[in-house]
Amino acid sequence: MKLFPLVALLVLVVGVLSQKDPHVWDGRSAIVHLFEWKFADIADECERFLGPKGFAGVQVSPVHENVIISSPFRPWWERYQLVSYKLVSRSGDENAFRDMVRRCNNVGIRIYVDVVLNQMSGSWPDAHGQGGSTADTYNLQYPAVPYGPGDFHSTCTVSNYQDPSNVRNCELVGLHDLNQGSDYVRGKMIEYLNHLVDCGVAGFRVDAAKHMWPADLQYIYSKVNNLNTDHGFPSGARPFFYQEVIDLGGEAIHSTEYTGFGRVTEFKYSRDIGDAFRGNNAIKWLVNFGVGWGYIPDGDALVFVDNHDNQRGHGAGGASILTYKTSKLYKMAVAFMLAYPYGYPRVMSSFSFDNSDQGPPQDGNGNIISPSINADGTCGNGWVCEHRWRQIFNMVGFRNAVAGTAVSNWWDNGDKQISFCRGNKGFVAFNDEFNNDLKQTLQTCLPAGDYCDVISGSYENGSCTGKTVTVGSDGKAYIEILSSADDGVLAIHVNSKVGSKSQTTTTQSSHCTCS
Repeated sequence: MKLFPLVALLVLVVGVLSQKDPHVWDGRSAIVHLFEWKFADIADECERFLGPKGFAGVQVSPVHENVIISSPFRPWWERYQLVSYKLVSRSGDENAFRDMVRRCNNVGIRIYVDVVLNQMSGSWPDAHGQGGSTADTYNLQYPAVPYGPGDFHSTCTVSNYQDPSNVRNCELVGLHDLNQGSDYVRGKMIEYLNHLVDCGVAGFRVDAAKHMWPADLQYIYSKVNNLNTDHGFPSGARPFFYQEVIDLGGEAIHSTEYTGFGRVTEFKYSRDIGDAFRGNNAIKWLVNFGVGWGYIPDGDALVFVDNHDNQRGHGAGGASILTYKTSKLYKMAVAFMLAYPYGYPRVMSSFSFDNSDQGPPQDGNGNIISPSINADGTCGNGWVCEHRWRQIFNMVGFRNAVAGTAVSNWWDNGDKQISFCRGNKGFVAFNDEFNNDLKQTLQTCLPAGDYCDVISGSYENGSCTGKTVTVGSDGKAYIEILSSADDGVLAIHVNSKVGSKSQTTTTQSSHCTCS
């Protein structure tokens, strides 16, 4: 019997599984998308907040050089209009990027780059980039790569989502569509991704993956180098790939075409969790949320309540999507995402906007203005910073505390009040009813004692700044969430027991896939 093919197959399987692993430190979970933040500000945030609060990683906006678009004044979407693969953007240059990656890795925060492989820019007169590169976009000439007309698909328009060839070989909203089947184009993309790996990133969010052929992406991923061991990754660790594939059903392209070589963004999760907490579907039905709702398997999914597209009405989900603008319901949905074990979670961190094109806070020259930090820890200068809301960052701590446990002792009132345990490590309750208080004695599954409700306050130095919950010797406690309360959630866990010593675990690990 020849063993070599079997060995090769095992190596392939291990590699593919590794590409679904975010490679985070033990005791940490949740990626936060610091949308449009500058590299220096991200590095500071890793050290002063994300590391101490137990976050696992940061998704950064595209870092390549893009066309500068001055009308509307520096919109957010210009980041997705490439002119070259140089590491220079509104967030900073390559030196600033490398410094950020190293500083964040040093405190246990992994960096995932939003990469654009589907296209270059649309057609713009006098197109020039953040780093000074120019392009003749009308004639598909991008000398800073270089790319020319032969490196692109035809100039047809994506118009028929029942035709995979139209979706994958034509231009999406006028963006010039690259031919990933070309060895030359693939080579330039692999070179770009390897450059980022050399900088110390842990993985990639692949924009518009649905608009590229799965076999082409699988090939490109397979040629990307293993993660850089100089940044604490073990030898042989593969980059984490999570791919933007909008699949709400009813189209020719499906998420499962991409799950063989990376995770996929599960947009049905975003739509359905919004519908549930908006009251369009009673939250009692969340008892089997995830695979039980027809979603892709747990280990294949990247989940979120909103992202930078659908919070603006783009992409998928429409009016179902919850955002910071509906703060009470939004915090409830994010709390559920962080409490319930399905998929790998990503938390959104936004800037305030009034229209869908609006770019980040910027000065008169188009330079991004840094977030200011208020006395209560929230952000100013036009930044929302949902990740700094107590109800969200404390639920990241909850998720860390209950890692490795399953849902048990589900309770609901037959409608829009629910609670459940996570093993014997945590308990959470939700009241999504606008005119009915939740007042119940419920099983918490926790040892007897007093616990800090990490939604209404924080557990600090052995005491609680919010409500406390007394758990009896039978594990039961009286739980009260008034419909008039600021928050519709209550959460307690083993690390919030009053009088105990709680701290964020910072043990390094390359293989935690906690859900």
